Amino acid sequence: MNLLLLSNSTQHGRGYLEHALDTVTGFLPSGARLAFVPYALADHDAYTARVRDALTGAGIDVRGVHEGGDPLTRLGAADAVFVGGGNSFRLLSALYRTGLREALIKAVRGGLPYMGASAGTNMAAPSLRTTNDMPIVEPPSFEALGLVPFQINPHYLDPDPGSTHKGETREERLREFLEENEVPVLGLREGSWLRVEGERAVLGGERDARLFRRGAPPRELAVGSDLSELLGVRGEFDTRS
Repeated sequence: MNLLLLSNSTQHGRGYLEHALDTVTGFLPSGARLAFVPYALADHDAYTARVRDALTGAGIDVRGVHEGGDPLTRLGAADAVFVGGGNSFRLLSALYRTGLREALIKAVRGGLPYMGASAGTNMAAPSLRTTNDMPIVEPPSFEALGLVPFQINPHYLDPDPGSTHKGETREERLREFLEENEVPVLGLREGSWLRVEGERAVLGGERDARLFRRGAPPRELAVGSDLSELLGVRGEFDTRS
């Protein structure tokens, strides 16, 4: 498979996709017909226009899957697909409703390049269970696309030692997930991404990532780390007896 999984689409102080633009335009060559999936936000037209404005200068032809009829037809005519960020529950619910979930699995496993950001990156994992989002809608299942066999937590946020907030930190929430499920979780900090080409996965971007496994302390991963071993894991869910 050919995947580019971004933690975020907007970096502080920069425009939409600006922090990753060289990587994105290398992944989506000039002239590519890009099917954009805007369902994680409510205003599909405005969201698609934002992506189009960011990528038109690179010669990429952006078309929302909601534009001009059947989204499956739009996907079938594309050279690549980009699933944008927003609310992961709303996004997954729409993928089920439109039939795009099964169509995306088939197309991407058949070679269609897949780019995700935030919620779109969550979709590449087996399950929705490590999203940061509020369940504003109820999808038919938490089962996502399963393009990679491990979980991802985009926007991973380190604990603030000076904070007086007593709610769970991101690390504590991921540890709770691992008490119930045995599958690695890759915490992608803002500005980082994962590039998957065939059997190889490499961490890219501006910041290191963090890997969580059941029964082990979290491990820091430097930009450039080869994470190909994660592509061979077999995760298990609901493992507490």
